[in-house]
Amino acid sequence: MYPKKLNYAIIVLVTYFLNESVCSELDVGFYSYSCGMAEFIVKDEVRKSFNKNPGIAAGLVRMHFHDCFIRGCDASVLLDSTPSNTAEKDSPANKPSLRGFEVIDNAKAKLEEVCKGIVSCADIVAFAARDSVELAGGLGYDVPAGRRDGKISLASDTRTDLPPPTFNVNQLTQLFAKKGLTQNEMVTLSGAHTIGRAHCSAFSNRLYNFSSISRQDPSLHPSYVALLKRQCPQGNTNPNLVVPMDPSSPGTADVGYYIDILANRGLFTSDQTLLTTTGTARQVNQNARNPYLWANKFADAMVKMGQIGVLTGNTGEIRTNCRVVNS
Repeated sequence: MYPKKLNYAIIVLVTYFLNESVCSELDVGFYSYSCGMAEFIVKDEVRKSFNKNPGIAAGLVRMHFHDCFIRGCDASVLLDSTPSNTAEKDSPANKPSLRGFEVIDNAKAKLEEVCKGIVSCADIVAFAARDSVELAGGLGYDVPAGRRDGKISLASDTRTDLPPPTFNVNQLTQLFAKKGLTQNEMVTLSGAHTIGRAHCSAFSNRLYNFSSISRQDPSLHPSYVALLKRQCPQGNTNPNLVVPMDPSSPGTADVGYYIDILANRGLFTSDQTLLTTTGTARQVNQNARNPYLWANKFADAMVKMGQIGVLTGNTGEIRTNCRVVNS
């Protein structure tokens, strides 16, 4: 009798601790005692940058996404390349489009002055993304913290772990599923394209070289094609030429992105493809009609995404400089 009870007790304890490790790795208010001003310092730096350039909000949200989808939310996206290694930030998926690194640097420098060696770069990225959403008009949300920083950053990882703008809905669903995110959450997080800009090279194939049957993508509204062709002329060689992702409200976190998709004005193939299945099209319609519902779902999905593959406890490190691994 006693061995059975003992075995049962062990199973209960093991299950409890396993669940704790999954559900309580990160905590809201993680720095309340060790660095009480941490989130305020990050927000202040984000706000100062946003006031100078509102477009930085989209950059910081994208940075968080690109960080979490490669090796988890471990600030690997911030590491600089070395003579022997090309880091994530210098991959074609991130350079020159990823921006906001100086905001993270500034926040980290301020934090090191008041709380040396306490706040991780990975948490700064997560806080900055939340603050960016809020400054752009979206809902603020509590960010569970306690992430630690990784020590590896490989440009080659971006080829398999980041969705290119050419992905269709099935490819998107599969990639997000690999990260523990549902199809609904994929559609919700795609709404981040409501703010920011895109380089012409990311979608020019839809304008000039779509297929052997049609030079332009027939799923794009003709008037939108005409506008994009004026903004991105064929044969253009300027790598810095950009257009807004959501022309009607490029700096506001709203449901204009979904309204655009319904009007066949999704900029990327990976945007317009959301109308190609019943389930995702239903989500697009629902989000377009219910701004507050989408804002709430987006906040929840950002929190969930921010917990992908996190390093906690004694794993990883707290970098002194977000661009380099501690010596």
